[in-house]
Amino acid sequence: MMMERVRTILLVLAVVGIVAVILLIERRETAVIQPPVQSGVTTPVAPADLEVVTGQLVFVPAYAAVGWLDANNTIRLTATLAIHNADLTHPIVIRSVRYYDTAGVLVREFVETPVQLPPLATTGFVVPATDDEAGWGTNFLVEWSAATSVYEPVIEAVMVSQRGSEGISFISPGRVLTEQRP
Repeated sequence: MMMERVRTILLVLAVVGIVAVILLIERRETAVIQPPVQSGVTTPVAPADLEVVTGQLVFVPAYAAVGWLDANNTIRLTATLAIHNADLTHPIVIRSVRYYDTAGVLVREFVETPVQLPPLATTGFVVPATDDEAGWGTNFLVEWSAATSVYEPVIEAVMVSQRGSEGISFISPGRVLTEQRP
């Protein structure tokens, strides 16, 4: 009687596990490119209203896939570009966020019109693992400015993925290409 009960419980657990795997596979196959994930605190700014005192063009390397276990296997990654305004009192303006593929060709422009990011606020943009349009080695170019001297923002890409019970995550910091100082 006890063995029958154990078998029934194991069978139920196996069925639940199979259903969960099917749901995860369907979810991955039906994923679509998501709109930018933003903090909700950005405000549109008319280009004519911008008075630039300081700013930068920042290059942020990102990865859409990496080698996994050996040279014949790769794992797709979700990349999130995060822009943190590190200034305590002044906003910054995000003028553009451009996403490039492995060959350096523009894939997507995430910011259509400049947006203001309040002090200590964060905004971000997500490229899901299902978006394989750009190849494995991708890049972001972020252009920001401010109307007064500010602490430079922290701009970085966070890449994550998981396969089974194993996961991978890492950060790639932005690098300043050009700078405008007062």
